[in-house]
Amino acid sequence: MARLVILGGTGQIGSAVGRAFGEAGHDVTVVSRRAEGPTGPWRHVSADRENPDDLRRVLGPGADMVLDCVAFDASHAEQLLAYQSGIGHLVVVSSASVYRDAEGRTLDEAVETGFPHFPVPIPEDHPTTAPGPETYSTRKVALEERLLDGADVPLTILRPCAIHGPESSHAREWWIVKRLLDGRDRIPLAFMGESRFQTTSTRAIAEAVGQALVRKGQAIENVTDADAPNVAEIAGTIMAHLGRSATLVGLPPGPWPPEQGMTPWSTERPLVCASARPGSGTYAETVGPALDWLVRATEGRDWREVLPQLAAYPRDHFDYDADDEALTTPGAVALPA
Repeated sequence: MARLVILGGTGQIGSAVGRAFGEAGHDVTVVSRRAEGPTGPWRHVSADRENPDDLRRVLGPGADMVLDCVAFDASHAEQLLAYQSGIGHLVVVSSASVYRDAEGRTLDEAVETGFPHFPVPIPEDHPTTAPGPETYSTRKVALEERLLDGADVPLTILRPCAIHGPESSHAREWWIVKRLLDGRDRIPLAFMGESRFQTTSTRAIAEAVGQALVRKGQAIENVTDADAPNVAEIAGTIMAHLGRSATLVGLPPGPWPPEQGMTPWSTERPLVCASARPGSGTYAETVGPALDWLVRATEGRDWREVLPQLAAYPRDHFDYDADDEALTTPGAVALPA
């Protein structure tokens, strides 16, 4: 039995890993800023990592493994390294957004500089952007580099992509789910629904953490589903699971970013990641729990309260007048069911 401490343990990643480890008989402590945490096969501790006394209380006793789901920059790396002598293995969640293309472009600047042109698939040793405080991705690279330089204990850095799972505040699937629940019978999809933005289930992340438990040394791993479906395939999977149907309408490719049919997975070019240890399930095989949770969590509630990160996008996800206009676009075609 291993002792696992999860920082950010009540979010979608922490909950999935905590449940998987707890149900397997491990001793799990989930740490969050909540006064009370959700029930599960774990112990909840209320603490703020930015409070030195709180951090000492949760990391000072040590652990066989510490999983940090909410580390975002080099300062968080320093926090972890200060307690590494008592940690058997350190696992930190980074992001596939750290990769850059040959022109130095990342996802962060795609709207201003154009969508990156990545190899298909992107390997773990592909170049990343430079570290720094400027963007989400540069901060993640700074986090990674400080950990790799300073860790004296086994270290695994995980790079997931478009994460799906219950308890998400950024559930991309809601873009399709809400349209189906609202009775929309025709759904426009930019780029003919062919965009591919690598998906990653929280189950795949839990599997990767489990594999790290017995690994020595340092590793950087892309965490992926067993496949990389396009947007039309994602929508088809969601419809099949919910038992609802709509006609998917592909819109002809145009400038980036598209003004119509822009889903949270829409990309001008593929973003597909290679992984040395992909998840054991495909998107269709693993997304069901996230969809069921979405329907339950939003019933009778303003979806913006449930999904604040998704709501913070700088556009209206559910402008149905714009959808109707998009359906009349020359070259728009109904996609095969």
